[in-house]
Amino acid sequence: MGKNIAFIGLGHMGGPMAANLVKAGHHVAGFDLSPEALDAARSAGVEIAESAAQAAAGANIIITMLPAGRHVIGAYEGPDGLLATASPGTLFLECSTIAVDDARKVHELLAAAGHRGLDAPVSGGTVGAENGTLTFMVGGGATDFAAAEPILAAMGQRIVHCGGPGAGQVAKVCNNMILGVSMIAVSEAFVLGEKLGLSNEALFDVASAASGQCWALTTNCPVPGPVPGSPANRDFAPGFAGSLMAKDLDLAVQALATAGVEAKMGSAAEEIYRNFAAGDGAGRDFSGIINEIRAAASAEAAA
Repeated sequence: MGKNIAFIGLGHMGGPMAANLVKAGHHVAGFDLSPEALDAARSAGVEIAESAAQAAAGANIIITMLPAGRHVIGAYEGPDGLLATASPGTLFLECSTIAVDDARKVHELLAAAGHRGLDAPVSGGTVGAENGTLTFMVGGGATDFAAAEPILAAMGQRIVHCGGPGAGQVAKVCNNMILGVSMIAVSEAFVLGEKLGLSNEALFDVASAASGQCWALTTNCPVPGPVPGSPANRDFAPGFAGSLMAKDLDLAVQALATAGVEAKMGSAAEEIYRNFAAGDGAGRDFSGIINEIRAAASAEAAA
């Protein structure tokens, strides 16, 4: 039997996720500040509410997919916020990528207001959101996870209970730190190969079947040709934008500082993507970092 679901945040990720819930037979009331996002969601069968509070009224489950922790906490708090509007005991699924400390604060707010909740950030990008193949990394209680799993399964292919409150965000931060570092390493290797006369296809054929194999190489390859579906074949149209990678690596650096962990590669990747996102890289796929590496190599050779 379908649930009444409120979905707050209908952007490039949230919109397709809400649409997949509709396809699965749920009634979805949604809200977003973008008229374009609302129009797209409406065409996918989402009932459009005039406010987040209106969307949440009478919902069994409330899902948020918002840009940052301050937006999530702002949506939750206040006399017209989601915590005050929701019926007692409502299950909240917080799917945004936010700081670990913010995720734990959200759990505290939910418990204090008499609600249940999980942090459930995603991996898989816009393609995964559209195809319903996202990975959900979930933090919270086992009972709440069991209740949420069928809902998450309508939007994703792999759902992992990572532990208690905040554990989903910890997993997301760690995963994306690996991804950022590996994409830089893969890009540097291709640029090195190019400079030394090795074809991109030859390097791909070797590394994709050897110890250099990784997702950044075989799924999101930063050069056109070897992987037809990679953004490199579409002039680096995202995908997963450089601005989002910069944001996630900033969250990773915050977590590293909080935990007292020295991570030289993660910190270097954060600086590289921060600079990338300060320019044209903000709106390009994060694998476009290879062009920055090429440009730096050419400048060095010319010096």
